[in-house]
Amino acid sequence: MTEDEPSFDTLALHAGASPDPTTGALLTPIYQSTTYVVEAVGKNKGYTYSRTANPTVTALERRLAALEGAGHCVCFGTGLGATTALALALLQAGDRAVLSDVVYGGTVRLFRQVLSKFGVAADFVDTSDPRALEEALRRPARLLFVETPANPTLKLTDVEIAARLGHAAGAVVVVDNTLHTPVLQRPLDLGADVALHSTTKFIEGHNATLGGALITRSAELQEKLFFLRNAIGAIQSPFNAWLTLQGVKTLPLRSSHNPSWRAGSRRPAAR
Repeated sequence: MTEDEPSFDTLALHAGASPDPTTGALLTPIYQSTTYVVEAVGKNKGYTYSRTANPTVTALERRLAALEGAGHCVCFGTGLGATTALALALLQAGDRAVLSDVVYGGTVRLFRQVLSKFGVAADFVDTSDPRALEEALRRPARLLFVETPANPTLKLTDVEIAARLGHAAGAVVVVDNTLHTPVLQRPLDLGADVALHSTTKFIEGHNATLGGALITRSAELQEKLFFLRNAIGAIQSPFNAWLTLQGVKTLPLRSSHNPSWRAGSRRPAAR
């Protein structure tokens, strides 16, 4: 980052938000509206129905994208809802996914007991071992799903190595960044295609909401995710998005364990 760019702390406080155009309020309102007036058929101000998109949710998406150093974010009602939409966007019958051997229990259940019924194969391997991961990727794989640190064991995977091996095998590389958050790790900077969050945890930080997010630098993938979210009705609620916008303001204070970065660096070191 240059001296002219906002610091990570500033992004956590202000990214994605702008004064309300009607009242000038600095705090993003809760747009608790289902429908929006359109000027004509096909002509609107960006919003038509809150299952598709909502201004409060959009503000959160912009902030999370900024924190991960990305251009695109799609928010969901839960972290597992985000994982499900990602799988539906990327996988079809006959595809294979390779996942870390230690991942969130809901992710295991989704792949083993739900997606398997639709012809999606899933192999759980030790992604912390580059040789084991390389061996697993000798067979075709559409998706490489890495969780690091893993929940709940905190097992670590080298994201750079995983991204290199995954891309060489033709896989889309996804990193569940829920536990580290972009304060301590930015997977896209390390080569991943998607950073996934359960915003329920450290992002929101107050045990008051459920939420999930998928963050990417690919506009094409963002469009697929927006389509899936609308099709399955999985958008985050405006109230939960508003609470998460408030919670994320203190994320750097709550998540940084590196005093030297807190004191002098303008962004967290990727590690």
